[in-house]
Amino acid sequence: MFALYITHPEVAIDPAVPVPDWDLSGRGRKRAALAAAAPWAGRIGRIVASTERKAIEAAEILAAGRLPVETDHAMGENDRSATGFLPPDAFEAAANEFFAHPQDSFYGWERAVDAQARIVAAVERVLATHDPAVPIAFVGHGGVGTLLKCHLAGTPIRRDGDQPTGGGNLFAFCLADRSVTCDWTAMESWKEL
Repeated sequence: MFALYITHPEVAIDPAVPVPDWDLSGRGRKRAALAAAAPWAGRIGRIVASTERKAIEAAEILAAGRLPVETDHAMGENDRSATGFLPPDAFEAAANEFFAHPQDSFYGWERAVDAQARIVAAVERVLATHDPAVPIAFVGHGGVGTLLKCHLAGTPIRRDGDQPTGGGNLFAFCLADRSVTCDWTAMESWKEL
């Protein structure tokens, strides 16, 4: 059976609001609703989300009122609070450094190796009590999602495994052996094999 790691789609960026409190944008909500209408979404039997607002909103749209949304603080994005909001160009440069030097902290950010250990432990903790015959979705963020994908694929931490720009992507993995079965795909376009 399959598991999905889904990143929240586009957000309403507001430098005056702490990043964990950002909402989905109108486009992000629309994309999540399109994904919720896909056949695979109806097969999901459990949804676990980060405690960040945008992830919870995406998870609730995907759950479509038929499932409760569980949350886990350990599924949050890598902690970047030391620098606060960064404009897009500065953020991309910082993200490049984060992935290129996983053992180091970029100006106080959580180190990539620590964020990876945290997201892997969170997913494994959930799966330890999950029925492997039931499809499950984890809804979170691009940075830690990429770190999880690198771990599952057995590859070093690197940015070239990152999701496409904009968010709202997913990758699938097999519950039986944790093997990655598809690369990042737009959430509204994925089709279960």
